[in-house]
Amino acid sequence: MTGFRRQRKKRKLNADINVVPYIDVMLVLLVIFMVTAPMITQGVKVELPEVADAEMSQEQEKPIIVSISQSGALSYSRGEESQENMTQGELISRVQQAVSATPKLNVMLHGDRGINYERVVTIMAALQQAGVTGVGLVTQPLKQ
Repeated sequence: MTGFRRQRKKRKLNADINVVPYIDVMLVLLVIFMVTAPMITQGVKVELPEVADAEMSQEQEKPIIVSISQSGALSYSRGEESQENMTQGELISRVQQAVSATPKLNVMLHGDRGINYERVVTIMAALQQAGVTGVGLVTQPLKQ
């Protein structure tokens, strides 16, 4: 029996691609993207109220309107009182006086279309530090 050897069968080459590992990798990547995508989204969730346009009643205090011109100049107006070309410090001081006298006073920010957004945010932050609890943004031209 020394001459008896088992002959090995020659295997056929298999040219198919095993896609199971690729599917596993794709599913892991999909899960990673699904988990991280909500974290990447920046912004603030805001629920806007739906109200009909209504004129302000005569009993309500006139709002403060802060305007920013295209050149970046600041203006303050409240009812018949107005002042143009103010510095940011003067504006904030004026707003603080008005808000300390009437705490629930509305402040509206009217910015020119061509101004830098950073300027608007800077003014909003300064108004907040001055004690303003809410700032409205004017989106239509002011009535003169």
